[in-house]
Amino acid sequence: MSERTRWQKVARRIRVPLGFVFAGVFLWLARPTGKTMLLSLLLVVPGVWLRAYAAGYVRKNAELTFTGPYAYTRNPLYLGSMMIAFGFAVAAGSWIILIALAVLFAAIYIPTIQGEEGYLRERFAGFDEYAAKVPRLLPRLTPAEFPANENASGGRFSWQQWRHHREYNALMGAGAIYLALAVRLFLQHRIVIAGLR
Repeated sequence: MSERTRWQKVARRIRVPLGFVFAGVFLWLARPTGKTMLLSLLLVVPGVWLRAYAAGYVRKNAELTFTGPYAYTRNPLYLGSMMIAFGFAVAAGSWIILIALAVLFAAIYIPTIQGEEGYLRERFAGFDEYAAKVPRLLPRLTPAEFPANENASGGRFSWQQWRHHREYNALMGAGAIYLALAVRLFLQHRIVIAGLR
């Protein structure tokens, strides 16, 4: 097993626990303002929506999905996660968090995506054709077109799939982080007022 393959496996395993650690550091370093929290909504809301939209289409390990958001980008779930994360970096008002996130995503998500693509290439004969038409992360402006009969599910959004992937957790997580940032902002405000007395 090559070093690259080994790191892809490690990156896949540690990305969720590392996310929780990063959330703690994030809240410790965050210096939110009302303005930064409002600006962050420009990334967080579309990111949560994109993850929900993608989760309703994908049938992991069952078929190659190339409809819905998968006609624009091969990794809409990761793109949505990045939008949410960078939105919260804006909310935190911290360059340190922004730089740390960029490094974290490069170190963890690039190898994870490459590993998953290797798996899809082996499992699904049409993956190379799909990859030639649809970019890895940054979306196309128009959807890639494929023959209608290639997607077994018919290529429609399914609320059942959305629930199966528990994508409501992204919405609840975003709400919890905004609540924590609001508490942090309130406490900062109280400290400033107390210092002026």
